[in-house]
Amino acid sequence: MIGNLKRRLWSSLITLPDAKGWLISGIVGAPTLLAMAAIGLSTGLYALGPGNMSALPLTLLTVFFVPAIGEEVVFRGLMVPSRNEAARPIIAMALSTSLYVLWHPLEGFTFLPGARALFARPDFLLVTGLLGLACAVTRWRTGSIWPAVFLHWAAVVVWKTWLGGPALDDLG
Repeated sequence: MIGNLKRRLWSSLITLPDAKGWLISGIVGAPTLLAMAAIGLSTGLYALGPGNMSALPLTLLTVFFVPAIGEEVVFRGLMVPSRNEAARPIIAMALSTSLYVLWHPLEGFTFLPGARALFARPDFLLVTGLLGLACAVTRWRTGSIWPAVFLHWAAVVVWKTWLGGPALDDLG
């Protein structure tokens, strides 16, 4: 089993989507981001602001590694099969998305105490679930982790820069 997971992860890392895969990822990602924005703006989870441009370079870099790559490796690279492995991945996607959503409150109650209240908000968990499901679909459909990493990265960068998301220093 460990060998299969290693092969799955390695394959997801070295596979790059073709043009059709990127198109599908955009078709999945754009409505997901719009739905997340609609939910977050309507509930007060997100608040439009001028953006913290001085922090943008560091945000772009840090968000790429944590959470984008870090969480995508675990929740999509290891847990979600490619289309070559499973024609019907619904159980794997549901499990991956559920664990991804549950991971966030766990983070808040362990090593990110500043995120405890935020990561337990129902609206936060809902947008987290939407993002997780979209990332799972793009991973399965393309066989690659990279569209999921890009979608995750984009969502968190926009949230932290222009939609009032917390700075990393505020979470610890």
